[in-house]
Amino acid sequence: MLGLSVIPTLLTLGNLICGFAAIHYASKPIGPSSVMGWSTLTIAGALVFLGMLFDGLDGFAARLTKSASELGAQLDSMADMVTFGVAPAFMVLRLVSYYYGGPEHYTGILGPDADGVYGKIIWGAAAFYICCTALRLARFNAETTSVDEVDHRYFRGLPSPGAGGTVASLTLLHQHLTVVRFHEAPPDGFERTSALLLPLVTLLVSAAMISRVRYAHLINRYMRTSQSFAFVAWMMLPIVFAIWWFQVALAVCFTLYAISGPVQLLLRSFRGTRATHP
Repeated sequence: MLGLSVIPTLLTLGNLICGFAAIHYASKPIGPSSVMGWSTLTIAGALVFLGMLFDGLDGFAARLTKSASELGAQLDSMADMVTFGVAPAFMVLRLVSYYYGGPEHYTGILGPDADGVYGKIIWGAAAFYICCTALRLARFNAETTSVDEVDHRYFRGLPSPGAGGTVASLTLLHQHLTVVRFHEAPPDGFERTSALLLPLVTLLVSAAMISRVRYAHLINRYMRTSQSFAFVAWMMLPIVFAIWWFQVALAVCFTLYAISGPVQLLLRSFRGTRATHP
């Protein structure tokens, strides 16, 4: 009979519940909530990041208790599918549905039965994101045969937490600018333009997930090895930046990570070309 270690399993299920709760809040009408007056979409985005915390802790707990198992890995992927796949996709649909035509024209969340071509495309982009998340997680499970940290310095393709975090952080930034910074009176065109940009970002991170582009595993590659004083000092910059501009720092960090894979690929290609043709 297969068994599950209690602490890692509870943390994984915590991740799953966060994803489910994020979908719940994203399904509500956009506006202030009973949770500290936050926008419902802000709560949904925060829950995605709380799920990310649980996702990191369950792996740490499994290694600490030496209870990593195939069953636990499959359960972790199922939780990630909800928190970093379904929840961000639903958040994009909610945001675009509400802001693209303006709140006065809001008729409900866009779906495959949307009247306009644009609405169908947006729904298709969200569906594509969910499919890419599922493919990314399945490929990771099929290709991962070792739990040794040395074999996990890089990911093939953007990991699903990185993709979900990019979408969620940009949603949080959008809500912060719209509700807090602009006091619900944003500049002309901001709401419509931002509504157009987020689905594009969703498509780009979807393609990055199913690509073979190499992404660094930040924890295993940089946090669990000795680094120079200069490296530690540079790592403090985003933390200090986040003290004053948390939503901006979060969006910038996740966006930079999402584009880091293609940028590194281009740099390696450029260096290879220079080495071949000095």
